[in-house]
Amino acid sequence: MSEKPRVLILGGVGFIGRNLVRYLATNNLVSKICVSDKVPPQVAGLSDAEKAIFESDLVAFKQANLARENKVEEVFNHDGGHYQFVINLAGATKYSQPPEVYQENIIDVSRTCAQVAKRHNVTRYIEVSTSQVYSHKNSPNGGWAENGTLSPWTGVGTARLEAERAVQGVQGLNHVILRPAIVYGPGDILGITPRLVIGAIYKQSGEKMELLWSASLKMNTVHVDDCVRAIWHMTTRGNNGGIYNLCDKNDTDQGKINELLEGMFGIKTAFLGKTKSSLAKALGMKNLTDMVNDKHLKPWSDLCKSKGIHDTPLTPYLDEELLYKCNNHINGNAIESTGFRYNKPNMDANGLREVITDFVHKGIFPTGLIN
Repeated sequence: MSEKPRVLILGGVGFIGRNLVRYLATNNLVSKICVSDKVPPQVAGLSDAEKAIFESDLVAFKQANLARENKVEEVFNHDGGHYQFVINLAGATKYSQPPEVYQENIIDVSRTCAQVAKRHNVTRYIEVSTSQVYSHKNSPNGGWAENGTLSPWTGVGTARLEAERAVQGVQGLNHVILRPAIVYGPGDILGITPRLVIGAIYKQSGEKMELLWSASLKMNTVHVDDCVRAIWHMTTRGNNGGIYNLCDKNDTDQGKINELLEGMFGIKTAFLGKTKSSLAKALGMKNLTDMVNDKHLKPWSDLCKSKGIHDTPLTPYLDEELLYKCNNHINGNAIESTGFRYNKPNMDANGLREVITDFVHKGIFPTGLIN
């Protein structure tokens, strides 16, 4: 391809999307980026650097409901159209939503966008799914590979798997499916960040932070920088129809996350263990979830107010679906056969401090809490 490609990013204002836009712009990889999202960039909480990129001539924005075929056609034709690569990062990310929400905002979006992409003869379509499509138990040593047992354990995972199948059902569409582990990094709100928020709460209170289950509960991760690099890498690499996991080498679990929180915040952490956690679960997970969140929500609000923060999207809220004993354990090695390498193979304190520092600069995370 002699000229730099034109790229369409669906859901490009979200966490992964904005980082992908920054990566493509900073590295001068494309001639045009069209971003489509329900949320306008002006109200998306972008950093100053991200705002500058989104406001540049390189980026065109088209607000749209991507579940509507006529709207998707408008997006594909926006600002001259002819997009060689289309990356689908759109879809509901909140947990415990009604099935109809996931149907419209994940499954219908993927099906419609893939069908329109085929009509526009795109060079490659990238569908970004989730590692939650795999079974949460009995994973082999090293985690589930791409041919592992499919048994989604969240509503998002169930919808993403059906969305994958919708994309695969579009005959003649050149596509790749990516299944990332928990993605973290600057701009992350739903992945590791709730635990950072909880760490800040216990830093303020001086109490020991106790979590359900054990240190060995898997919470595999991948840094957003590696995630967006992998997305771009797969626009020209990998097999048509291929599926690739994205997971760093850290084999992240609750214990490793807690070790980092202890060092960053100077707090002590512990786990309730199987017996106490099972007793707590017997009370009913909804009741337990309410208790856990009630314990954290007011102290977080009070902490923010004490630091002059009266409005923040950050929350210690942990959804019921994420409090069950469910291992997120996958193997991210297969993509390396295509020439991809993880630049951040291990989650460390610097990577998490970077997340907090970004939020502090935006005025939505209290200052002076990390070591």
